[in-house]
Amino acid sequence: MTAQAGKTRALFYRRLYIAYLIDTGAAASVPVICRRTGMPRRTVQNVIQKMPDIGIQCRFSGGTRNGHYVIDDWGPIRRDWIEANLGRIRHAINCAPLTDSPQSSATKAL
Repeated sequence: MTAQAGKTRALFYRRLYIAYLIDTGAAASVPVICRRTGMPRRTVQNVIQKMPDIGIQCRFSGGTRNGHYVIDDWGPIRRDWIEANLGRIRHAINCAPLTDSPQSSATKAL
C-alpha cells in the first residue's frame, strides 16, 4: 500500500470511529472524544465537520456548554461493519481501546 493510500484510509477510519463513538454515546462532545481517543481538539473538530463527505449526517444538539453530537443518518456506511472491525480501525488510526466508561468520562469532566 502506498503512503497516500494509508493516509486516506486513516482519514476515513477516523471519521468512522468518531461517528461510532458519538452514536453509541461513548463520547458525544469534542472534549470527551479528545480524552477518550487521544486525538487533538482541532483534529476531532475537523473530522466531525467532514463527516458529510462520506455520507454521515452529524449535528450538534443542545446548548454551547452542555450540548452533544448526534448521528442522524449513516448514509452508505454500515454501523455493524464498524462494530465488527473496531480492532482494525483502532489499529489503523493508532487509537487504544476504550478503557473507561462514558459515565466515568463525564464524571471526570465535572
